[in-house]
Amino acid sequence: MLPNFTVTPAAEKFMRRIVRFSGLPSGAGFRLLVNSGGCSGYETEFSAVAEAQPGDEAMEVNGLRLFLPAESRVLLDRVTIDFVDTPDRSGFAFMKADQGSGVAASAGASELTVARVDVGAIGRGRPLLPRQVS
Repeated sequence: MLPNFTVTPAAEKFMRRIVRFSGLPSGAGFRLLVNSGGCSGYETEFSAVAEAQPGDEAMEVNGLRLFLPAESRVLLDRVTIDFVDTPDRSGFAFMKADQGSGVAASAGASELTVARVDVGAIGRGRPLLPRQVS
């Protein structure tokens, strides 16, 4: 069963960049693994992948292929996924809708649950070129 969640334009743009710069052939997608835990409430792992892995559910967000493992699908139900990039934090922000009002549970940007972005996930599949020193 696919969760009912929202991906903001900022999060979608970030996901598209990861896939585009991964070096994978067209048709590749974004795999998002979300676990509960950590001081932010969520821990994430993500990567560009050529196809869904066993147990993943595939879906599309405005043409972007998104692959979600079972544990992610449970946690993302009724969640808005955003991407925050400020001087003091950068990463996915997960805002759970309040059951009664339909308003995000976090009141301000400083209270968002932000999971750190692992820079190593960017550009997977492409070898790093050695740096030239003059």
